[in-house]
Amino acid sequence: MNTAEPHVESPGIPYRHSLVPTNGVTLHVVEAGPVDGPPVVLLHGFPEFWYGWRHQIDELARAGYRVLAPDQRGYGLSGKPPGVHAYAVRELVRDVVGLLDWRGIPQAFVVGHDWGAAVAWALAITHPERVRRLAILNVPHPAVFARTLRESADQRRRSWYMFLFQLPALPEALLRAGNFRLAAASLQATSRPGTFTEEDLARYREAWGGPGALTGMLNWYRAAFRVPRVDGGGDLRVRVPTLIVWGAEDRFLKREMAEESAAQVEGGARLRVLEGVSHWVQHEAAAEVNAELLDFLR
Repeated sequence: MNTAEPHVESPGIPYRHSLVPTNGVTLHVVEAGPVDGPPVVLLHGFPEFWYGWRHQIDELARAGYRVLAPDQRGYGLSGKPPGVHAYAVRELVRDVVGLLDWRGIPQAFVVGHDWGAAVAWALAITHPERVRRLAILNVPHPAVFARTLRESADQRRRSWYMFLFQLPALPEALLRAGNFRLAAASLQATSRPGTFTEEDLARYREAWGGPGALTGMLNWYRAAFRVPRVDGGGDLRVRVPTLIVWGAEDRFLKREMAEESAAQVEGGARLRVLEGVSHWVQHEAAAEVNAELLDFLR
């Protein structure tokens, strides 16, 4: 394992950057907080990388948690294996299990947003023994999303980009054009003004511009259409305590799916809907999200 020297990303909170081998890939992982603290894994979504959790890492570390925030496969400094099937949900779940195994962590709190929440749902369904508690930010349970996408024209309209991303090469070209103008504009257009600063966007552009990054990121969507099932033996119920935090102004996902997702949890579900907040809930409502997370993890 190659390990970067620890350095400070924010005042008083040292970040430890490591490259961790797992499931045939190498994940870049940012860790913070005491190494003997209760472990919390933060799983980002599209089109982010570990930096998308910058408002949560410090608060969790200060509260005594051992935070692990990986760049998931295809993103940032992590490995970008070729081929669409390398990004099937089962592989993404195995990456997280391998990360826990490598760090000697039998069970962790798991928090996910967007695609990271889809991985977190799948992890809790297929490996409940590895998840102490589950926190989901603005992504529905997989069965709820599949049914809604099938039955709701409104949801299909909201998810139009998922169909565009199935095309080869063209989505990469569109996103890369003009120094990632479309990708950056999409983040800004679907969030409150000022949510993503120019400094933030510069870091995102750097991550998007890595060799193979755009294709790796888009392959998550392509694999979802070609290898869509979560391997839960037909049983997709969640049996670990679950917190669902949902920004009510999400332009991508219907609000009704939040309540329907809570109904899929047998281990006890807590739903918090934040009015006036977009899909980018951990950015726009960082204080509220952090408070909910800390209360739930305790």
